[in-house]
Amino acid sequence: MAWIPAAARTAYDNEMRAAKTTSDPEQRWAHLERAHILSQPDPWLHTRNHIAMFTLAVRQRDRREALGQVVRIMVAAPGTLAGLSPAGNTGRAHVSLRQTMSTPPDLAALLHPHAA
Repeated sequence: MAWIPAAARTAYDNEMRAAKTTSDPEQRWAHLERAHILSQPDPWLHTRNHIAMFTLAVRQRDRREALGQVVRIMVAAPGTLAGLSPAGNTGRAHVSLRQTMSTPPDLAALLHPHAA
């Protein structure tokens, strides 16, 4: 079963790949945040994204972010399955788990291709 449209899945894969390959730490976070927005409708991708965020936080020795990601790893799949993932949320520890945020228009178009 496809949880997100194919174009959104491709964009998610591209963002995750870009996060791995860029040498700029801020750009890594930006790519992971965009991937997070795309991943929220899919329990596996959503969890995978938080694991990548946790890994980056540990590499950067950011304890607050790492701890926040541990919590998010535990609730990502159940929250997604329960329909509790807030739209546009970037998934970082400094953002509330339930905070709805503005979805970038290019990502919204990928997630909702039939919306007018």
